[in-house]
Amino acid sequence: MTDATRRRTSLFARRSWAETSRISEILRRETVGGALLLVGALLALIWSNSPWTEQYQALRDLRLGPAALHLDLSLGTWAADGLLAIFFFVAGLELKREFVAGDLRDPRRAAVPVAAAFGGVLVPALLYVLIAGADAGRGWAIPTATDIAFALAVLAVVGRFLPPALRTFLLTLAVVDDLIAIVIIAVFYTTDLSILPLLGALVPLVVFGLLVQRRVRSWWLLLPLAAATWVLMHESGVHATVAGVLLAFTVPVIRSEAAGGPAAGPGLAEHFEHRFRPISAGVAVPVFAFFSAGVAVGGLTGLTTALTDRVAVGIVVGLVVGKPIGILGATWLVSRFTRAAPEEGLNWLDALGLSLLGGIGFTVSLLVGELAFGAGSERDDQVKVAVLAGSLLSALLASVVLRARSRVHRQVCEAESVDRDHDGVPDVYDPDPHRPDIR
Repeated sequence: MTDATRRRTSLFARRSWAETSRISEILRRETVGGALLLVGALLALIWSNSPWTEQYQALRDLRLGPAALHLDLSLGTWAADGLLAIFFFVAGLELKREFVAGDLRDPRRAAVPVAAAFGGVLVPALLYVLIAGADAGRGWAIPTATDIAFALAVLAVVGRFLPPALRTFLLTLAVVDDLIAIVIIAVFYTTDLSILPLLGALVPLVVFGLLVQRRVRSWWLLLPLAAATWVLMHESGVHATVAGVLLAFTVPVIRSEAAGGPAAGPGLAEHFEHRFRPISAGVAVPVFAFFSAGVAVGGLTGLTTALTDRVAVGIVVGLVVGKPIGILGATWLVSRFTRAAPEEGLNWLDALGLSLLGGIGFTVSLLVGELAFGAGSERDDQVKVAVLAGSLLSALLASVVLRARSRVHRQVCEAESVDRDHDGVPDVYDPDPHRPDIR
């Protein structure tokens, strides 16, 4: 079998060295963000279950902002609507890059992660509705989202030698997952839509887009336009985080010919991603976790009560069972139709481990829970307990599978790190297919 044929039939295809290096840098930053997310969530849980729980609730419910603009929001709402707009801006930049210059522009490469992402949304939602029944409400989307930062924090502990191709697959799946989550929030969780503010949001959005297309990077121009887009989107009834995605979609990924073309360097999207990803991973998501994860469990009795609720059970089953079944099942179906197979040294246990990691839902799951049942409601508290329990259980199961494969993963990583010609690029990424040391 030729090298070209092997790439064509691989489930977890290896990317170029430049793309692998870029993704490795992204994953390192997200891993740090995942650790901070866990710290924020843990602090919230400890504080909200301490004798000082009223102080935590008072801080979360403290209202700030101009009432005339309907922006006298609580700190918890500012974190969910404001800070998460930064998170979705970065997600939008990565989404656009994948569709314009990454694997998602190639239908053959995109087939597996796209199918896996859709499977990982449909099956958990179906299981949730079947289990929750009449109590399901609008919560069907809660167990459908994968938290890449949380998942990478787990990988940092138990999957340090996971091959780059598997990490890339997980990131691409999460990117598509984010796109689906954005569409779900915009379409199914928009209430009391106001057309005039929505149309008004197009004005600063278009101006922002024209400026970035001309490679304008002046913060004093772009930031007020982005803020105006966010305020008008918030006023329209569409969840304000959608503004972050729309702004990101206007940013060019590849330099225009007037700016020197692709050979002149990366587009503005990569520049913005370098600037805002640390803010998203290091500030926005951890602060949101701090204000959203705080729930008074009520000891073992309260925990048992929360986890026997039909909605909570539906969420846990959706994350722990539905996500792996959806992701793994869709991946298997693609392999059946395309005759694709894992790369040499990898097998379906690795796909299972990644599928279990997909069951780690946190940031978007908590956000959807608040949108579905109302922030601070009794049902919302049960959603938080269920999301935390389901995510932790998924993390533990994924750890068991990945630990069992750690020796093989180490061998694959060592083989892919060999650089016999000492050119700084591992030999497996060498473009010459006739080299005898390239498989």
